[in-house]
Amino acid sequence: MKHVENPTWDVIVFDTAPTGHTLRFLSLPELIEAWSGRLLRMMRVSGGIRSMLFGRKQSDAMKEELERFRRRGLHVRRVLSDPSTTSFTLVTIPERMGVNETLRANASLNEYELPVTGCLVNRVTPELDHPFLQRRRSEEQGHIAELRETLEIPITTMELFDSEVQGLSRLRDYGALLYGEPTKLSDKLGPYSVGERLKHSIHRGMYVEQDDDVEIIHLHFPGLEREDLSLRSEDGTLFVGVNGREYSIPTTSPVKSTQVKAKLEDDVLRLEVPLTN
Repeated sequence: MKHVENPTWDVIVFDTAPTGHTLRFLSLPELIEAWSGRLLRMMRVSGGIRSMLFGRKQSDAMKEELERFRRRGLHVRRVLSDPSTTSFTLVTIPERMGVNETLRANASLNEYELPVTGCLVNRVTPELDHPFLQRRRSEEQGHIAELRETLEIPITTMELFDSEVQGLSRLRDYGALLYGEPTKLSDKLGPYSVGERLKHSIHRGMYVEQDDDVEIIHLHFPGLEREDLSLRSEDGTLFVGVNGREYSIPTTSPVKSTQVKAKLEDDVLRLEVPLTN
């Protein structure tokens, strides 16, 4: 989450663990909310006892930290379930076990109401004039057809390469086949639709523009609520706090937070910073 909360990142790619581990991870926000909610209720009931045992100041700090932990879990859930911010792409191979695991993952993601936008079937046998490879390819095409019939999402395939995909150059070649050649996007926040065979909607994390006497900084904070944010300055540097973590925001000139106008609307924090000569 620290990368999602950091506005200097435009796109974050999360390569998840195998299906079983991933599904357990995705259930954590609900578990965190239920667990922390029960603890907070217990802390409200036992407030006097805690104050006697730990002192009022430490007791309040414990409660505040637990509340911050609960808010972060809720934030994770909002980000993961927002189709304008997050997209899950299933990646599999054209074999029986891979197909079964993919269908199970898709059903579980739908149960959690998480946005699955596509499926990539990797390492498909190329169409070559050899009986063994032809039988292999025919079997694989049957598995791919099953995925197309069962999953209500776009399916794309990638044939097996003649050598292992390693190194930046090979990854760029692979990326060009999936997404097309790179194109320069505007500096504004977006969203932007990218990709050809695999499609995603992305935002920039930060966009800065200047008026006559003010610098306007737009920060994309998906899923955040007002109480999750804080703003302060130190030695002329501006800091935005997100669920207790702080990030320095570059400004043209030194600034005091009391001089900054801030507004959070539609997942975008707008900061108006006065320019000084």
